[in-house]
Amino acid sequence: RGVPFDMVIRGLRRAIMDAERRHGLRAQLIMCFLRDFSAEYAMATLLESLPYREWIVGVGLDSDERGHPPVKFEKVFARARQEGYLLTMHCDVDQENSTEHIRQCLQVIGVDRIDHGVNALDDPALLEEIGRRGLGLTVCPISNSFVSDGSKAAAIRRMLDLDLRVTINSDDPAYFGGYVAENLDLVRTELALAPADLARLERNAFEIAWLPRQVKDTYLAELDAYASSR
Repeated sequence: RGVPFDMVIRGLRRAIMDAERRHGLRAQLIMCFLRDFSAEYAMATLLESLPYREWIVGVGLDSDERGHPPVKFEKVFARARQEGYLLTMHCDVDQENSTEHIRQCLQVIGVDRIDHGVNALDDPALLEEIGRRGLGLTVCPISNSFVSDGSKAAAIRRMLDLDLRVTINSDDPAYFGGYVAENLDLVRTELALAPADLARLERNAFEIAWLPRQVKDTYLAELDAYASSR
């Protein structure tokens, strides 16, 4: 749209600093490539981001998965890893070749987490690897209902039972009409979750967050104090 990268990133950075100073909110940027654009375009964007590396915690891969598998961007993500970025990728629910895309994320790209990832439940080998590596899965119940046959709450229950690091997220709240609280409430209602289950979901969220250990422990202590008072 003709807006320089420098202007975008500096505007976002200023907003993050203002939010922390005014409201005590902490945020980090993940720069996501559009998978329906070329790998060359993604690489150019990655290179353009390097002068601002200290302001961006990681990179991801978004948009339409059909015909755009993770391996299309193997070299881009390898370079991102080399530059010190953490890696995530969307593996949206019930898409074409869903389990193969998750396998590529794990075994070819080497991601640090998976966004969505519900279809890992279709393949025991994928579940074993995700569990062994302690990877987080950012599941988005409300947006699931837009692209599949429901919120996938039962899948979230199964992930909890398998002791996976499943978390509840909002995806794009302005578009799908629900923030994190609404997504948590939906899952709580559909699964009749106990307060301990909700606290566990939030503990998972802090554990998989790309934060220093000391910062995580501070948030987790606040969560434990809140949960114990319920």
